[in-house]
Amino acid sequence: MKTVRISLNSIDKVKAFVNEVTKFDAEFDLVSGRYVIDAKSIMGIFSLDLSKPIDLNNENNVDEILSKLDPFIVE
Repeated sequence: MKTVRISLNSIDKVKAFVNEVTKFDAEFDLVSGRYVIDAKSIMGIFSLDLSKPIDLNNENNVDEILSKLDPFIVE
């Protein structure tokens, strides 16, 4: 499993992120504290605290996926 930190601190970023993630036939989870949300669910994402970075878990450690999601990844 590959985990990266992402920032989705605006509505436009959330919409762009969901559009990118839904292009892949892979499982993605967003983890914020004790909550685990399907990263392809825009309503689920808006239920999280988006003021701070969130962990994105990906079962597929594929460089192509991470390169597409690079604008959202924070160090």
